[in-house]
Formats: sequence, structure tokens, C-alpha cells
Amino acid sequence: MSDDISTNAAPVDKPRRKRGNQAPDTRPEIYVSTDIEADGPIPGPHSMLSFASAAYLADKTLVGTFEANLETLPGAEGHPIQMQWWAQQPEAWAACRRDLEAPEAALPRYVEWVESLPGKPVFVAFPAGFDFTFMFWYMMRFAGRSPFGWAALDIKTLAFALTGLPYRRNVKAAFPAQWHDPLPHTHIALDDAKEQGALFCNMLAELRRRETEQAAQKAAAQPSQD
Repeated sequence: MSDDISTNAAPVDKPRRKRGNQAPDTRPEIYVSTDIEADGPIPGPHSMLSFASAAYLADKTLVGTFEANLETLPGAEGHPIQMQWWAQQPEAWAACRRDLEAPEAALPRYVEWVESLPGKPVFVAFPAGFDFTFMFWYMMRFAGRSPFGWAALDIKTLAFALTGLPYRRNVKAAFPAQWHDPLPHTHIALDDAKEQGALFCNMLAELRRRETEQAAQKAAAQPSQD
């Protein structure tokens, strides 16, 4: 287990909605790329085995990381199909079954870590529908709150908007080479969180580049005021 944040990133108050004369939260967004590993498709009947987050600024600066391996839930059991898959991943299985923590200890610590980040946190995953389902359930069950609210950004959906491909064809192998950094994808949560976080930042840079080009083209098409 570990939680690391760069020493120049001082803890800040968690974001709050503007009320009355209260100043709005003007901090930049911080993108919390998160990967979870589980022994089944849903939390409750099955358990989240490990999770990790890598917090990035939009320019791909890695601000900090958090990881934890979890004890399984009382009464839960592994789904047969998922356990067959784990049997083919001995290194990843060994990595997620050491230094186990109780969820009621790890999740409050994680929520406090997210709230200490120097920006407004946005959960980022691929696919967000799977990872956020587990993380939201565990955060609400064991920490009583989600520092993300419902702000869960799905990388696959962003790719759908950028590539023009049908949604289900937006898999990593179909993405342009320049979106990929040479980072490992090992099914070890922290490795995968870093890899998909860098992927997201590269895609965000592509989106911003296109927006800048479109704005320049629009400006050039405007009739001269002379």
C-alpha cells in the first residue's frame, strides 16, 4: 500500500459548490486515472481486490499516486469466469494479494488523499462504467462520501468523439500511435492507472489542438473590418 503526492502540492480544502457570496472554486481540474482489479463483475457479491490512482494535470504532470490491496468482503466470493482469468495471471494475482488492508481502513485514507490534491478531482478510467462502479460503491460503503461526486470521465467515450469510429471499435489497439506512451499494461493496478492516465492526457492534448485549429480557421474566415 502507498500514497504519494509531490511535496510541493500542499493539501487544499475539498471543493464546495458556490453558495451566496462564497467565491467559486477556480482551481484547475486534476485527472485521477484509476484502475481496479476485482474477482467478479459487481461489488457486494464479489470483491475489489486492489485499486490504484495516478493523479495528472492536463499537461501530463504526474502529481501523485495511491494504491492499496484489499481484503475480500465478508460472504463474497470470486466469480468462476473471473477466477479462471486470474488463474492465467499469476504475477498480477500475487501482486494484488500481498500487504492486504481492510477496506474500512484503505478507503477513508484514499478519499482524504483525493481531497488533498491541488485541483478539482475528476475520476478517469477505461471503461469508467466498470471501475467507477466499484470505486463509488466502496467509497460510499467504507468512507461515506465520494470526493468526485459523479464526475467520472470515460476514456472510451472521449475516443469515440475523437476517432469517429463506432463506439465498440474504440479499443486501444485502434488508437493512433501518438496517443500511446511506452508504459506497461500489466493488470497490476498502479501500472495500468499510470498507462491509461498518460493515454488520456495525450488524447486531451489532441482535443485541445483541434479546438485551437478550429478557432483559428473560424477567425480567418471572418470578413475583414477594414
